[in-house]
Formats: sequence, C-alpha cells, structure tokens
Amino acid sequence: MATTKISSSTFSLYVSVISLLSVAYAFSPVDHYLVNCGSHSAGTSDLDHRVFIGDASRFLTSTLTIQLESTDSKLTSPSPFYSTARAFDHPRITPEFHVVANGFLLLRNFRIPKTDNFPVIKEFVIPVASEELKIAIVPSGRSKFGFVNAIEVISAPQDLIADVAQLVDFEKNERVNGLLKNGFETVHRVNVGGFKVTPFNDSLWRTWVTDDDYLVSSDGSKEIHFGGRIMYQMGGASREVGPDNVYNTARVIKSSDDLIPNGNLTWLFQVEKGYSYMVRMHFCDIASVAAGMLYFNVYVNGNLAYENLDLSYMTNRLLASPFYADFLVDGDSSGNLVVSVGPSNMSLPRAVDAILNGVEIWKLNNSMGSFDGEVCSDFVWRSWRRAHAGVLLPLVAAVFLLLSVSVFLQWRRSGAVAWSRLPVDVSEADLKSGNHF
Repeated sequence: MATTKISSSTFSLYVSVISLLSVAYAFSPVDHYLVNCGSHSAGTSDLDHRVFIGDASRFLTSTLTIQLESTDSKLTSPSPFYSTARAFDHPRITPEFHVVANGFLLLRNFRIPKTDNFPVIKEFVIPVASEELKIAIVPSGRSKFGFVNAIEVISAPQDLIADVAQLVDFEKNERVNGLLKNGFETVHRVNVGGFKVTPFNDSLWRTWVTDDDYLVSSDGSKEIHFGGRIMYQMGGASREVGPDNVYNTARVIKSSDDLIPNGNLTWLFQVEKGYSYMVRMHFCDIASVAAGMLYFNVYVNGNLAYENLDLSYMTNRLLASPFYADFLVDGDSSGNLVVSVGPSNMSLPRAVDAILNGVEIWKLNNSMGSFDGEVCSDFVWRSWRRAHAGVLLPLVAAVFLLLSVSVFLQWRRSGAVAWSRLPVDVSEADLKSGNHF
C-alpha cells in the first residue's frame, strides 16, 4: 500500500451513516464512526473537535489502494482530513467514478465540478437491513482514479424521516405510505429568515444555509428572531428533526391594520428533472401574541398542499412549539420546485398571517434504486467486472453496525468549504402525533 504526495487537493468524499432508534432524551447515536481516509494518524480533530480515526485498521476491505496526501501549503481546507484521501490508482487524469452503497447507486460517472465552492457536500439517507454497510468507489469508463477523504456513520433517531407523506400535485392530494423503503438524497436544507446553522449547532452535524438565494417573493414580509425557549414536545418535532437555531427564526407575513395582505412568501429551488422529491417544511409559531391567531395556506409547486393550517391545534395550543410537514412531489419539466405560504380565508387582521422557519428537500431514488440515471448498482458492478477484470479493484469500505440502520451519506469536496393537508379519510385527532399524518 503506497503513499503518494500530490501538489494540491481538489477533491473530498465524506460519508455519514444514520440508524433508526427511539430516543426519549438527548440524542446519543448507537453507531457513530468517524473515519479519516488515507491518513496515518490515529486521531484527527475537525473544526467541531470531533476525532476522525485512520481507515486502514478497521474499515478498509480493499487491498490494492493508495494513500494520497497534499503537499500544497496554500491549501485552505475547513477540516484537516481534506488534505488526505484513499484512492485506487494515481491521480494522472480527471477522476471519474461511481459510488454504490448497499444496493443503491448514489453517484454515476461522477466528476468533480470545476468550481471554487468548497466543499461540495452530498448526503444520502438509505435503509440498511443488515449489520454491515458497504460503500464502494467503482472506476468509471477509462478513468482509473477514484477517491474518498472521510466517512462518517451515525445512527439516527426514529423520527428523522417518517414512513408517510402527503402526495401533492395538480390532480390529487393524498396520503402515501411506505417511504422508508426508499433512499433519500439531500438536495437543499435552508434556515428561513435566520443565519447559517453550522454542524456545531446541530445534533446531527448538518449545515443549514440561509434562504436569501432562494427567496423570490417577500413583499410585506419580515424576519423574526425569537429569544425564548423552543418548546419541543413528545410526539412532535425533536431537535434531531430541526435544531433550536432553525425554529427560533422565521419569515412571516403580518397585517398591521384591518386589511389582510394579499401576497404569498415564495421560495424557488433548483432540482433535477425525472425524480420524485420530498419537501419538508418546518413551522414554529414564535411570532403570535396568543394561541389560535395564526391560520395560513401552504403551497407546493403552485398546488394547495395544506389549507387553513392551524399551528395552535397541531401543538396543543402551545406557542413556540415546532412541527413539520412532509410533502411528496414530482420534479416538473422546468427543473424548479416552488414552495409558498400565504394568508388563508381564516387569517385574522392585525395578526400573523403566514410563517415558515425552514425547508428541506430530498430526492428519492428511482425504480432502479438509483439517484443518478436509469441504471442500477448491479449494472455498474457487471460493467466494471467486464472492463477491469484482474486489473483494478474497487475501493470498498465496510462498516459493522450495532443494529439495522438507515444510512445517511454525506459527501464533500475540499478546498474552501410532517405534515400535510388533512386527508379526507383521516381524522384531525390522528394528525396530532408529531410527524404522523
């Protein structure tokens, strides 16, 4: 196993895994592996003081691999593990490879984007039924160069993603079950009306960006910042679903006189065509002076997703108590996904008439188990074996888990770094149990 010095580091792969379990108090993951790939160090601390261990001793199952280490003194990286990598073959050409994890094709013919926006982060939540998770980097086409910088495996609380969401399109609005058999790729995670939330301030070490780049209609709205305590409730959204720093900020529409505003707050997100998406909208009434005064409508892609949403009812009339809604939609031909909130016919004058605290958007895998094209992981393996039999081994990392898990994979390139509209066949009482519908 060789170590190769390279003049600069323009890539990084970071993988994180989350399992489902029930927690009543502070979240403490059963499985939590932090792996610094290609490093000789027994322990490397990141900016959040988490210690990543070297990969060779416990996790790496491929034998013909090399270690890469940057010698570029000008390299500016948010974490030290971005200066090392585990790779197959030497970086003579542009890397191009596939990423496969437990039967899901995460990335296909992937090349590092030519951008100065570092790191590039890819996150995936995938179900894992066994006690072992295997992540493979597979050569693509003529390229013999692929790499991974770091892997993180985390078991997750049971309420991270529910098995049910509300399908919303032009023709229907209905409940859909069985979501947890799918995988999810995180496409957008936005803190509405607030500051950027860094991993240090999130119990699952996620990043929430500001909504400024997505907000397209904000006339008459204002940002709200709440200095009190967020009232998390059993059966509702937990801190693992959304941290305090997401729920204590928001954008609101508020009438200052007897006239209720006529416009909506609207955000536009770029998505890939041809896939289904789950949209999670986070709500927490931190703006009303009393319970029972906030009613508003929720729209996804211009379709009414929830009419006359009453946060007081959903939170047992407790202000500053978070809740969220999950909506399932198809990406349209425009490649845009639009979410809006606005006053309803029950909105009150001189009150808050709409609110939104956060938005998350996940891409679901297609029928082939792929997030990247109409091919499956078996096809990738068969193609590689035909082209590289006896020549090059894929890069495989195996993580032994303490229980069956859902997998959250987070991928970074280095450099600079529910609820729904009430179904007609379900009583409102059935909807008051947090993320259930």
